[in-house]
Amino acid sequence: MGVIWFDITTHDIITHMNNYIDIIKQELLLRNYSRKTISAYCLAIKDFLLFFNQEISTLGANNMKQYLLHLHDKGYSPQTISLKANAINFLYTQIIKKDGYIKIRHPKRSKKLPLVLSRNEITLLLQQTPNPKHKLMIEIAYSSGLRVSEVVNLKVADLDLDELTVLVRQAKGNKDRLTVLSEKLVPRLRNFLFDRDGQYYVFESNRGGKLSIESLQKTFQRCLQKSQIAKPATFHSLRHSFATHLLENGVDIRYVQKLLGHQNIRTTQLYTQVTNPALKNIKSPL
Repeated sequence: MGVIWFDITTHDIITHMNNYIDIIKQELLLRNYSRKTISAYCLAIKDFLLFFNQEISTLGANNMKQYLLHLHDKGYSPQTISLKANAINFLYTQIIKKDGYIKIRHPKRSKKLPLVLSRNEITLLLQQTPNPKHKLMIEIAYSSGLRVSEVVNLKVADLDLDELTVLVRQAKGNKDRLTVLSEKLVPRLRNFLFDRDGQYYVFESNRGGKLSIESLQKTFQRCLQKSQIAKPATFHSLRHSFATHLLENGVDIRYVQKLLGHQNIRTTQLYTQVTNPALKNIKSPL
């Protein structure tokens, strides 16, 4: 079945929310958006339409502001509100193509510094992870700067143990990237992956197949608690630590940007605020 197109002269015949969701999903797929973004946009539009429960053609700019204020009052983060604003903008500018529509301005994002584990804390965390498989998952995330989704999607063929590289396929933004692999992990990875076909996942569940993201996050939290590290770290903190420690080692920020897969170097520059040696060398006057 082909894609059904609606323009501004016919959109008012659409009365069911699912029609909008289906059209948005088709359009995003054609534009090669990631499945994660497609899911987030569809959920955002569904929530927006359910909030008012009326024909979308009757909604104006004040309604949209009312919805975003509702999200703010509910305690949603600026990042989440920005995503929902993007979804609403996409609906009105790309699907409905409403005349005179002025894009909703994004709320100002909070500038929180990334939570980074020190080298000693990384060592302590690994010492409190006796399970060889769990330890390797944490080590490869830290040593290669991987997101949790990238660890669970990693396949045997993506690891080049001779060249010490990891190929991250279809990462954020549907882009492949190459990152580094620690030489220290190679002997254990060879044993762990012995006689495994290249299309197998590196870290499979006990039942076979891909490990779930939730399972890996829970594993990390258990190990964090055992290590008695007070910081409210998450699995993503391993990626933050990778970037920060590379910069502390003197690696050029442009290389760190490539390894992380950041499109904009300003995203990578955030880590320079965490690892500012000049600032850390200043002594308090007290």
